[in-house]
Amino acid sequence: MQRINKYLRLNAIVLIGLLAFFSCEGNYDQVQLFNLSDNQPIAEGEQVNLKYTDSGMLVTNLITPKLIDYSNLGFPYQEFPNGIDIHFFDQDKESNVRSNYAIRYGNTGLVDLRENVVLLTADGNLLEAEQLYWNQSGKWLFTDRPYRITFSDGSYNDGSRFDANEDFTIFLSRNNQGIQRIVDPE
Repeated sequence: MQRINKYLRLNAIVLIGLLAFFSCEGNYDQVQLFNLSDNQPIAEGEQVNLKYTDSGMLVTNLITPKLIDYSNLGFPYQEFPNGIDIHFFDQDKESNVRSNYAIRYGNTGLVDLRENVVLLTADGNLLEAEQLYWNQSGKWLFTDRPYRITFSDGSYNDGSRFDANEDFTIFLSRNNQGIQRIVDPE
């Protein structure tokens, strides 16, 4: 009888140990979330200078005084509260965009640039706006705020809303005025 009780106790201990082992299995990401306070960033960086390369060639250079990374949240994003300056390189051409504030949403690839947004394309087009949205995956820019775009040929457009592709070969503007140069097809 004593042997049976000892056997039952041993089985109970093994069973409890197995249950404890498997109940603590959780994945590493979930364990990390326990270490973070609610809605706190996973990382912060100061004087950030990120360089992206492709096949050994510099493609993008992102410079910012401060980066706050919330990629640990359910809807991940990176915030640039003190502004951003991004240089894009394509062969011998360079484009540049900067603003006083920016936020990039990881799941959607949408970048919200705010306050003193200035975009200079490799072709010499200059866009100045209060706010500009950039759909990275769709390679599309848009705003519903006042803007001015000065094209490389000297023509310009002032308005309150526009949609355009990244190189401005497609440009749809609403509520605008400006001067456009029209080239005679001859």
